[in-house]
Amino acid sequence: VFPETSLRVTEIDFLKRENTQQHHTDGYNIKNLVVRRGQPFQVQVSLNRELRADDKLSLRFGIGENPMKNRGSLLSLKPEREDLNGWKISVVKKNGKECLLSVTSSPNAPVGKYNLHVKTGTNIYTPENGVIYLLFNPWCEDDVVYMANEAEKEEYVLNDTGYIYVGSAYSIYDRPWNFGQFEEFILDACMYLLDKSKLSLTERRDPAHVSRAMSALVNANDDNGVLLGNWSGNYISGTSPMDWIGSVTILQKYYKTKKPVRYGQCWVFAGVLNTVMRCLGVPCRCVSTFDAAHDTEENLRVDVYLNEKGEKLNSLSFDSVWNFHVWNDAWMKRTDVPNGFSGWQAIDSTPQEQSQGRFQCGPCPVKAVREGDVYLPYDAKFVYAEVNADRVYWVVKKVNGKDKYFKVGTETQAIGKNISTKAVGQNRREDITREYKYPEGSKEERMSMQRAYSFIRPSGLMPRSGYASTMQTLSSNTEPLVPKEPVTETGLHLEITNTEPLHPGNPLEMAITVRISAPGNWTVNLTGSCQLQYYTGKVQANLGTIKETINLEGPSEMQIPLKIAPDAYMKTLSSVEDEVLILVTAIAEVKETNDKLTKETSMRFEYPPITVQMPETAKLYNDFNCAFIFKNKLNVTLENCKLLVEGLGIFKMTTFEQGDIMPGRIMKSEIICTPTRLGEKKIVAKLISNQIKGISTEKGIFITK
Repeated sequence: VFPETSLRVTEIDFLKRENTQQHHTDGYNIKNLVVRRGQPFQVQVSLNRELRADDKLSLRFGIGENPMKNRGSLLSLKPEREDLNGWKISVVKKNGKECLLSVTSSPNAPVGKYNLHVKTGTNIYTPENGVIYLLFNPWCEDDVVYMANEAEKEEYVLNDTGYIYVGSAYSIYDRPWNFGQFEEFILDACMYLLDKSKLSLTERRDPAHVSRAMSALVNANDDNGVLLGNWSGNYISGTSPMDWIGSVTILQKYYKTKKPVRYGQCWVFAGVLNTVMRCLGVPCRCVSTFDAAHDTEENLRVDVYLNEKGEKLNSLSFDSVWNFHVWNDAWMKRTDVPNGFSGWQAIDSTPQEQSQGRFQCGPCPVKAVREGDVYLPYDAKFVYAEVNADRVYWVVKKVNGKDKYFKVGTETQAIGKNISTKAVGQNRREDITREYKYPEGSKEERMSMQRAYSFIRPSGLMPRSGYASTMQTLSSNTEPLVPKEPVTETGLHLEITNTEPLHPGNPLEMAITVRISAPGNWTVNLTGSCQLQYYTGKVQANLGTIKETINLEGPSEMQIPLKIAPDAYMKTLSSVEDEVLILVTAIAEVKETNDKLTKETSMRFEYPPITVQMPETAKLYNDFNCAFIFKNKLNVTLENCKLLVEGLGIFKMTTFEQGDIMPGRIMKSEIICTPTRLGEKKIVAKLISNQIKGISTEKGIFITK
């Protein structure tokens, strides 16, 4: 009898095209197989002879540095036998020396990179590109990230472009952002972050642990993570946060250098975290909150200090109200908290406050914020305060050489407005405030607030600035359990608007409307100020003030103009590296009743548009022309103009130096594009100059075979 030919594997085909289509992973620009957990994929094994009943064949999947069976990091799977860890293999069909196998991973398998070897008897075969990437699976009902709605998965997992909403509550605008989770090296960068996180295998099964670790690793604090935050206004040694138009360049650079990329601010952190979560297979969206409270030390209050001219003072405030703040919501079933708190979870990678000793935030159930269950993990008190704090205004006056503080207003409904994200399947803003808060003044809101207040102890109402506390404090009246919007005897109301478009180089024409609803003769002292400020609320320049005494025959209103000449602000505008907002603050006091009211509004400058000219459709690998046109309709020369453009699946990030663009001049740049991917693609363009940072646009094109 001839000795048996020992069974050997000669080749493995990972059937990449079929598998990735079924797993919705065909977008990843990587030569390896990328699949999602809990869903079967097939591999074709070629052998040196036919497979017989008594042959021993097993597929071995190993994860991590030193895979071992007893640690669960090495799985040895034999056909038709369910493995302990919920993985299984079956033979689909045998055809001569070919053998088609189906592999199903466990729906709660650790995500990451697995090395595949095939063992036949004593022989071990190591395939080429035998590293398989295993991701979370929103299409699998048994995965905790399961999302039932198809259109939502299309948006929150597969869409590689989107918008981040910025500006101010008065003027919200969309900033196009390329997430680019399928671009080259992005998946590898995310895997590098997973390894860097030192999460255990068990923790890698759970998107709550993974998303918390990623919120820490996207900022550079503590762990040499992806992005270094910088709000100083000086970005010489890096890229200004305003100059990014997507996450791709940032993550590619980080993966290449393994050093933090400079610099980020909140929308950049959120854009990158969104890319990382979508790339790993966790549904995720960018969430912008307007008038978000920061650093309220859990007393749910932000104090704003004004001088006698009504100008906001930077130096006194620890806490602040940011015109907008951007974080993310990740979608998952939470297994570590009571029922009813699954769904969207807030995560935030902007380094603001340490949580358990690291700059990380979340996941915090959005429902816990709405219901006031702020004791739930993680960081629910912090997120609750960001969207629910009160704003208290103080005027600082010198009395006998000492600073005294006079309260001139409380706003209980001013924080956490217009919470926004991109709508599913549409290029528009969706308001999701209702997911975070009950309607102001409703019974549910009152109950939620009482619940939250039972876990957060608000202090008495005193000014909280550093050296204010050592000075004169006010009578120690403590806040009522549920603060009410102050109702004044006269029904005093303030409105701040712009009466002409706010174009850089033109006078800023604004108005303060004073309204009184009570009948009678009233004398109102009005103080108004105009300042330039960063989105974080930090004042950059004082532009002008007004002080008027007006007489109103109630009920009536009067409009008081506030006009700022271009010379007062253009120099500041040209010298700052960030986009600044126009802040108008008004204080009104009714002489007869001592009613006081303070109102502030932030507005953004308005810019001429960039237009993109290109065909509506193009064929795969066929060149087409794309032109970017910008006409400077402003009365001011735009200096050192740079045009940044990027089209995922069309062309890499490109920068055109445009020099100075005089008033009335037209700039035109052209690029030849070669589409490498099918479907709806987008081109994003942004123009930055010394004077203006925020002109951006995008245009879609459909690529066909």
